[in-house]
Amino acid sequence: MNTEQTFSASSAPKRICLLRLSALGDITHVLPTLRTLQQHWPDTEICWIIGKTEYQLVKAIEDVNFIIFDKAAGFSAYSKLKKDLRSHLGSDKFDVLLHMQLSIRASVASLAIPADIKLGFDKARAKDLQSIFCNRQIQPDTIRQHVLESFLEFPRYFGLKPVMRWDLPVSAEAVESVRNKINKAGAPAGKKIFVINACAVAKSKNWRNWTSEGYAAIADYVCTQHDMQVVLTGGFSELERNTAEQIIRLCNTAKPVNLVAATSIDEMVATLDLADMVLAPDTGPVHIASALNTNTIGLYASTNPQRAGPYRHQQFVVSRYPEALQQYHQQTVEQASWGKRIKTAECMKLITVDDVIQKIDMIYNGSEDQP
Repeated sequence: MNTEQTFSASSAPKRICLLRLSALGDITHVLPTLRTLQQHWPDTEICWIIGKTEYQLVKAIEDVNFIIFDKAAGFSAYSKLKKDLRSHLGSDKFDVLLHMQLSIRASVASLAIPADIKLGFDKARAKDLQSIFCNRQIQPDTIRQHVLESFLEFPRYFGLKPVMRWDLPVSAEAVESVRNKINKAGAPAGKKIFVINACAVAKSKNWRNWTSEGYAAIADYVCTQHDMQVVLTGGFSELERNTAEQIIRLCNTAKPVNLVAATSIDEMVATLDLADMVLAPDTGPVHIASALNTNTIGLYASTNPQRAGPYRHQQFVVSRYPEALQQYHQQTVEQASWGKRIKTAECMKLITVDDVIQKIDMIYNGSEDQP
């Protein structure tokens, strides 16, 4: 294994592999890294090992060979990965592996990936023994970075200047399908669309969710004050279905179109692209919407928006994270570890309806330009 080999803007590898399996929001954060590699190393063959669900988000990206790692398959996922890599590489190997996932599962998967250089996170962030599985580490100036910026440290390691492009594909068929669903629900034609994606789906992340009462009040506000059509989006969990039904019951004037549990990932992306504004907590759709450059309002009290906010729309984040840190941990943002989470849903109640209205009006009135 040639671990002394290096590459640069003027010396490109023949083959490079990205290892990032999940989750949807983090996959969108990888896109500027991917675009950086594609622009600086246009002749380099890029392979991306990715989760089964997450693949649906990026499958239409051109000039990338995707290999799906199905986490739900258990141990058989590793044998399938080996088989798929043999089929892809033959007796060859990658020049570089970018090991961009901090998990034992991903690190065990990395053992099946033949590569001279296995580049992982710096030791300060290399959780779950990742540094054992890598022979090089990125060298950031600080660990207090947004997740997206931490990913960009991988191409920076090779001297590549970041390219801030996402270019997330949006299916024309999915756009047409979503339009038809909204029309069939009886929504008036021609209104601007305000999407509410109310829930972080995993049970362990329910502490990221705002209140149904708050969402209903916002739905009524954008309906009466800005004549917008509210559309509810979300996945197939009982929590998401029940929350959507609660929001609808609590609305006084708004008549939301309920697309919860009614869209594919392609259609969810299309909905976020069609929207004029999106409101969501720290979950995949808030990052997808921001990647699409849809006006995005993120709701943050349990997680640090400087680390995990909608990257292109930080100015529209409603953050009560500093107050939550002080109330539940008696710490300031400067004192807390960078990835500190407040794991109680009560912290999200620090966010008020007026906080959200202020951001909506800021966008609607064009009082602050987007980056």
